[in-house]
Amino acid sequence: MTDLDWSTPDGLAAIRAHLAAKVDGWRAPVAFAVGVSPASSSPEWEFPHVNEPGGTHGLAAVVLATILRHDGSTATLPLSRAELSAAVESLEPAQACTSLQHPNLAAWSQVLHELEGNPAREAVAVFVADLADPVASEADGSMRATFEGHEPVL
Repeated sequence: MTDLDWSTPDGLAAIRAHLAAKVDGWRAPVAFAVGVSPASSSPEWEFPHVNEPGGTHGLAAVVLATILRHDGSTATLPLSRAELSAAVESLEPAQACTSLQHPNLAAWSQVLHELEGNPAREAVAVFVADLADPVASEADGSMRATFEGHEPVL
């Protein structure tokens, strides 16, 4: 992908389309996030950044899905340190596009730092294909609870 342009929004859109074409059955989720298990006795998963419905998070979603070999359907997937590190490394070139913010990259780096600082913590990737889909896990419910005006159905 070195011939693809990481420095413009149009270039990032082309990279997103290129990656999406390589994921069998890919459909962009309406929401997704990377979460980390609580550091305390709290049951709530922590999400440094949630890509809410209506957002423009296509490249980050497909980068993560490519690493996890996931089609974008509603699911909560375990995310190893190695997988998260690969996702961060894969998304880092997008920083060349300075006209856009890269909150997923910052959030994923933060989760990676949390995992390195406390090996007992776990990371997950939560994808929601359709808000009408049943909640797939506690982490999914925690993520959906952050959506304004949305009550997750457990």
